[in-house]
Amino acid sequence: MKKKKLTLLCSVVAALSMAGEVQASHTLALPKDNTNIGNIFNVDNKYKSNRPPQKDRFFKSNAVENEIVRVKKLLTNQKLAWMFENCFPNTLDTTVRYRKTDGKDDTVVYTGDIHAMWLRDSGAQVWPYVQLANSDTELKAMLAGVIRRQFKCIIIDPYANAFIDPHDPNPDHQWMSDLTDMKLELHERKWEIDSLCYPLRLAYHYWKTTGDTSIFDEEWLQAITNILKTFKEQQRKDGIGPYKFQRKTERQLDTLNNGGLGNPVNPVGLIVSCFRPSDDATTFQFLVPSNFFAVTSLRKAAEILSEVSNRPAQAQECRDLAQEVETALKKYATYNHPEYGTIYAFEVDGFGNQYLMDDSNAPSLLSLAYLGDMDINDPIYQNTRKFVWSKDNPYFFKGTAGEGIGGPHIGYDMVWPMSIMMKAFTSNNDEEIKACIEMLMNTDAGTGFMHESFHKDDPKNFTRSWFAWQNTLFGELILKQINEGKVELLNSIK
Repeated sequence: MKKKKLTLLCSVVAALSMAGEVQASHTLALPKDNTNIGNIFNVDNKYKSNRPPQKDRFFKSNAVENEIVRVKKLLTNQKLAWMFENCFPNTLDTTVRYRKTDGKDDTVVYTGDIHAMWLRDSGAQVWPYVQLANSDTELKAMLAGVIRRQFKCIIIDPYANAFIDPHDPNPDHQWMSDLTDMKLELHERKWEIDSLCYPLRLAYHYWKTTGDTSIFDEEWLQAITNILKTFKEQQRKDGIGPYKFQRKTERQLDTLNNGGLGNPVNPVGLIVSCFRPSDDATTFQFLVPSNFFAVTSLRKAAEILSEVSNRPAQAQECRDLAQEVETALKKYATYNHPEYGTIYAFEVDGFGNQYLMDDSNAPSLLSLAYLGDMDINDPIYQNTRKFVWSKDNPYFFKGTAGEGIGGPHIGYDMVWPMSIMMKAFTSNNDEEIKACIEMLMNTDAGTGFMHESFHKDDPKNFTRSWFAWQNTLFGELILKQINEGKVELLNSIK
């Protein structure tokens, strides 16, 4: 996503950021219909809710409100309770546009300060609400609408990562000049494997939680057909495929070399991802975390096709492709590190070249266990986890304010809270989880919200004051601890 660095010069400005008071240098300013997001930070009443006034909230869920009340009663740390109240409903409060289209649920979910729907972000933003769907029919309908809208987007163009709201009177078409097959329905057309995986993950989870199969209609069949076709094209066994991308930019990772094709790959069974989940171009185009995500997503699709859609042949096609990719990962994606032992590379090309690093956006190597792509106790994963959270990962940053993984999307010394959350999600150590949550609380710059990234030595120097995925993910992390009986752990935070 296009996000420029937002540096806050004082704590007062930091506190006002969610109120839309900051003169931000984002690609898009906060939307006019959300200029009243949050209450102004007040030192005399600093834990007053920073949610929008009820009349300005885009979607209301009784189940989510009840969870907020329940969690706040359990938490004795006032700041943590305040941050949970601000963050957990942020997607619903500020980004959800629900309506009926042709009599069916249809939901557009913006990413926050950018007026567009990313398939990845939207799937991740609403994920923690699925567990509450059976106790709230309106929430359930909204979630079904997200899945239906994602299927519609995949039918429009399976190579696109971000889409326009068809009801937006002022759509953001800033990337129409990109040298690729742009369409009016698209915001951006960067090919990323995970864009097709997140909708499958969400649809499967929704089905397994609610038992609702109505979402798996003809549009589902069109979408999964497009997904299979695209994955196979990007194995590049039969040539380079139809996708090219170039952008006129001074930023190297916003375009592809070699006439828009990227660096060459050896067609060994893996799937090319021209861009990472950060929307940055890959170096070696077999992006390992996203290929693992494709394996589990294809197997989920196969189960749906078998048990719901009665498409045994297509289900087997999904299983066969998943097995092929998994076999290739075992052969090409590992590296024998002199200090950590066998680990997974971040990117490979099938020729033997490997990029040893990790990025902050999920799917990442660290997030493999969170996404269910890897057993948390897998020895190679554990070796990799130690590697990525160390000075040997070129995008691991450690400073006086905090530590974590960043990436070239923002640059040197900028830690992403998402990486800290992923460390907590994938930890079996209560003290490690506690340390992660404390770090997240101490780096909010007094706003009560998560941000895209913060400077390792100065949390007031952060990017994106309104990034709904990070906010909701923080709420998900806290709720997970409570549901796993770790209230005392949370209450031990001072």
